[in-house]
Amino acid sequence: MPGHDNEADSANRRLLVLGLGNPEPRYFWTRHNIGFRVADHLAKRLGVDFRDDRHAWVTPWIAVPDAETSICLAKPTTYMNRSGLAASYLLDKYDLEPDDLLVICDDVNLPFGRLRLRPKGSDGGHNGLASVIEWLGTQEFPRLRIGIGANFGPGELVDYVLSDFTDEEEKLLPEIVQRAGDAVLMVAREGLEKAMSVFNR
Repeated sequence: MPGHDNEADSANRRLLVLGLGNPEPRYFWTRHNIGFRVADHLAKRLGVDFRDDRHAWVTPWIAVPDAETSICLAKPTTYMNRSGLAASYLLDKYDLEPDDLLVICDDVNLPFGRLRLRPKGSDGGHNGLASVIEWLGTQEFPRLRIGIGANFGPGELVDYVLSDFTDEEEKLLPEIVQRAGDAVLMVAREGLEKAMSVFNR
């Protein structure tokens, strides 16, 4: 079938996991790049490496242990505001539908560290999600939003999301990123509804 990698042939379902962020090193530690961090964590956990592709860094497809699902991890190189270009390109390349996509992104509307899985929804003011919605022509794709808090004043949103986490937040991030990775793997193993019931509490 078009888009299949050999690694995925034994699995029944494929899930494209798209962690949002900005590709330059100066952005790596910023709040806006927590999607990249979760993707990196999962790649290390699953023993795969990213490689250059058009519009994104991607891993090979890999079968998730104890699941009938293979996943591909991707980090757009298009910058946040054009994340949809990467999403559209990869769905087309791998012959996938929007509900085969799981987008991971930061969210200022959630308390720091809170996870929220949803099967669909608006962009919530997030430029990366807005771009994905625009390029795919639908809001109906799963997303995992990770709360980064809202400790900023009027007109300071952009500076806030593009700033680094505080030292205290950094100490808590490994556990948050681990939990986000657990959520993604539960989606792969047991489906979105089950993962929502566990991680949205």
